[in-house]
Amino acid sequence: MTNSPASAHNPQAPAATPPAPHRLADARLCPSNDALGDVAVLMPAYNGQADVERTLASFSEDASVHVLIVDDGSTPPIVAPALPNLVIEVLRMPQNGGIEKALQTGIDALAERGFRYAARIDAGDLTVPQRLAKQRAYLEANPRVAGLGMWTQVVTRDGKPLFMLTPPAEPDAIRRMRFYRSCLAHPSMTLRIDAVRAVGNYRAEYRSAEDLDLFLRLMERYDCANLPELGLYYELNEGGISATRRRRQVSSTLRLQLRYFNAANLYDWLGLAKNLLHLVMPYRTLQAVKRRLFAPRAGT
Repeated sequence: MTNSPASAHNPQAPAATPPAPHRLADARLCPSNDALGDVAVLMPAYNGQADVERTLASFSEDASVHVLIVDDGSTPPIVAPALPNLVIEVLRMPQNGGIEKALQTGIDALAERGFRYAARIDAGDLTVPQRLAKQRAYLEANPRVAGLGMWTQVVTRDGKPLFMLTPPAEPDAIRRMRFYRSCLAHPSMTLRIDAVRAVGNYRAEYRSAEDLDLFLRLMERYDCANLPELGLYYELNEGGISATRRRRQVSSTLRLQLRYFNAANLYDWLGLAKNLLHLVMPYRTLQAVKRRLFAPRAGT
């Protein structure tokens, strides 16, 4: 899923190459010997301290949860909240450079610290209990899978359900339908860090579609899959990246579709037509259509 929630990032990235990030005084993360010792939550954040705290408070696991917050130049700086069972480090970027750079820096930092898995989430979203344990167990049992998502309930800012995203679970189905529907909900994904780095990490070549760009490169060498159960409550906020940067996102997605286009795949044609429609359809109209198509039916 290429949409991202409201609190993510300033859309403008500086032209000059930013200096290296520096860490705050928080303790440096390191893997541990418990059940989730090689998993770290990766959260990029630009402002939105309250959203950061609310999101991290939603984690409920039987083992300690390691968290790396990449503060993308927030003013005031993001502060690691004191939450039970969470070990948190804040990695501060010297200035706002965009979500692509923040994620790239976060992946490299987790690799340097010795973690194997990066569990993505964005400030404002909420996770379900035991999400990390379930995803880690699946990835341990399926070494070819480099990225694992879950079903996603889309909600309003105040938590009202809008619609549910239930993408296919199997890698082959995800490959076929990768452009036709949102097959991989980025904030629900847990990623193998070595695989992400092997294909070139996150990059800024496709702005606002950095997740789809990464997933397509991963699926050239590995598999991506979904656990067919609810894993994330995704906050839809029209003031966020999905609204204010929608045209850039659609343009980047079109470029990716053309680069990876398979004329023999009907879903590639349908996905191309769908994305062209997104160029001309107002954002509010698009969300209204999604609500009608995916809203829960009475009695179901």
